Amino acid sequence: MFRRRPLPPFPPGAVLVGGAVRDWLRGVPPKDYDWAVPDPADAAKVLAATTGGAVFALDEERGYWRVMAGELQHDFVPRPANLEDDLRRRDFTVNALALLPGGRVFDPLGGKKDLSRRTLRMVSEANLRADPLRAWRAARFLTTLGLRLDPATENAVRWVAADLAAGHLPFPAWERVRDEVGALTHSPDAAQGWQRLNDLGLLSLTVPELLEGQGVLQGGFHHLDVFDHNLEALHQLLQRQPQAPSPLRWAALLHDVGKPRTLAQNPDTGRRSFHGHDRVGAELTAQILTRLKFPGEEVKRAAALVRAHMVPLPANETEARRFVHRRRELLPDLLHLMLADREAARGPSSTPGSRHAYALGFERVLAALEQQPQAPAPLLSGEEVMALLHISPGPQVGQALRALAEAHALGEVKTSEKARDWLRVYAKARS
Repeated sequence: MFRRRPLPPFPPGAVLVGGAVRDWLRGVPPKDYDWAVPDPADAAKVLAATTGGAVFALDEERGYWRVMAGELQHDFVPRPANLEDDLRRRDFTVNALALLPGGRVFDPLGGKKDLSRRTLRMVSEANLRADPLRAWRAARFLTTLGLRLDPATENAVRWVAADLAAGHLPFPAWERVRDEVGALTHSPDAAQGWQRLNDLGLLSLTVPELLEGQGVLQGGFHHLDVFDHNLEALHQLLQRQPQAPSPLRWAALLHDVGKPRTLAQNPDTGRRSFHGHDRVGAELTAQILTRLKFPGEEVKRAAALVRAHMVPLPANETEARRFVHRRRELLPDLLHLMLADREAARGPSSTPGSRHAYALGFERVLAALEQQPQAPAPLLSGEEVMALLHISPGPQVGQALRALAEAHALGEVKTSEKARDWLRVYAKARS
């Protein structure tokens, strides 16, 4: 297991600490290096000069510096007077490791042995409570490193979650929580990672809206409750799209988060319905990802995917062109989300015939997208529309332009002259 991999040259007097040592021992080339050095500013500037990387101070007063050299990140901090004391203040034993020049591992807490046993063990419960974010980090390591919690650490993580819920511990900054669950969600085992968050009592602190789906049965061809269906959709997505971007992953996880709040049951038949769950789900998705401090564009895209996930697939070429025109910016991610939703819903009841029928709809959309990868250039400007229809600036202009753009995309109108004729008919029909 402990295969040595090439490491960058050690700066003078440096010790490599933390996760980079853990990854090196696992045979995984580190991407983030944490160096403890006598002079962080000087070491950072020397490395930047030799690699051509960018150097900047993270906290000049405390002596924290960073170098970005391509895809590698190097952080420099002052070397502690007592290295063992520094390691004993860390979160888990697999991170409480130091690598000295020459390849000797300094391991006062048995992290190397824990790593070989694939066990995640806390340095101390006090350390977890000193920074409660470490509870989320435990879930992330279980998922991304394939480790298992030792019993004492699992109990401590649960206590941290319970005390956070009760307000007995300060809640970490949402940006830090976002980074941990974001890394977990980018794992191939992301769905299992979210289940681990729930098992440890952390999901209710992170995205409690998901838990509203527990026990909410859907009926029909659905074989899971809403909560498990959301997790299964994320799993199905990553089985087919392991490189799926972040907004698509979140859309898969949250696509049915609006169902519990839109549940209605027919008193006569007992049939359940969730009308409007796509709209409510999109609103909740935006609220959740905004709370987690995701960038605005990611929030907007994930919410838009959730809003569109119930759109029927086209039954013919004309409908396919309309589908592409109206949702071009969401493609192909929307198709990947719809397929993940379908497979998560049907599960064992899915048949080759039903899959084939669904695949035909996909093929129509992809063919239409290939024929028209970009929206055609507008045939008329807003000013021309206003002059032709004798209207002033306002919503009517936008409505007319959008209707004309769709007719153009569908091939119903191909020239500016025909566009004017089409608009006259359009305006007359609406008068």
